[in-house]
Amino acid sequence: MELRQLFYFIEVAKREHVTKAADELHVAQSAISRQISLLEAELGVELFLREGRNVKLTPIGKVFLEHAEKVVQEIEKAKKRMNEFLNPEAGLIRLGFSTGLSVQSFSAFLAQFREGHPNLQYQFIQGTPNDLIRLIESGELDIALTAPVPTDHPAVAGDVLYMEKLMLLFHRGHWLADEPIIRLGQLKAERFITFRPGFSIREMLVNACQQAGFEPSIAFEGEDMETIKGLVASGTGVAILPEPALLFNLSKEIITAEISDYHFTRPVGVIVPKKREMAPSEKALYEFLSAFYDRLNRFQR
Repeated sequence: MELRQLFYFIEVAKREHVTKAADELHVAQSAISRQISLLEAELGVELFLREGRNVKLTPIGKVFLEHAEKVVQEIEKAKKRMNEFLNPEAGLIRLGFSTGLSVQSFSAFLAQFREGHPNLQYQFIQGTPNDLIRLIESGELDIALTAPVPTDHPAVAGDVLYMEKLMLLFHRGHWLADEPIIRLGQLKAERFITFRPGFSIREMLVNACQQAGFEPSIAFEGEDMETIKGLVASGTGVAILPEPALLFNLSKEIITAEISDYHFTRPVGVIVPKKREMAPSEKALYEFLSAFYDRLNRFQR
């Protein structure tokens, strides 16, 4: 079985026409027909049903197409990895961000990194921590910033970059507006605006309320911090959000406060694959990221 046979087979399956596939691949129609016949003879099955000039996959042909596409995808990934190792300053870095993560400081990091590596390209992907871990495990993602940070996962290694404080947000007209420090039990009758299940902030909020002796009443659950801030500004309810997210686009209608009887902090960090070696460009980003937040933490202290 030859790789070109797989390329020819996939193109014919996609177009359901040998001539159109030959035109797209810039090869003779007879060459494609011969290679597919050789492939069928080697496999011992018919991959296509011939209907005049058109062809359609047989049931076993559909099964083979699924596996052939995976083989070609892996070959393309391998070629990409080889190119990145040969030319680390011209690769593509696929970078993930945990949904519900405040990444204002990351824009400063990325701007500094790009100055030293102007030819690198980036693909940004957002998802839950579990989504990002799955994508790293499957090879579809290189590095990700996430909260919380896994410490014992078999597929990814996690390093904490900094600790993030969470603050309480409520409307300026709220009855607790004059209180800079609030006990969680005072919020028992409140309606909460928060993230949907599966997000760490939502889990922290629910656990804290349960420890305080009540189940939180959820008025809204979503994925976007700006939406949450907007609903708080409208007086719909109260929310818990990362302190860095409050430095930008915060309505004058919102008051913030600390909660005195629960430690609302969470680790923010970076995750990388355990089971494969990072490309030089990925290593450069990872090392720069760690050094950047180390300097930032020392400056803040």
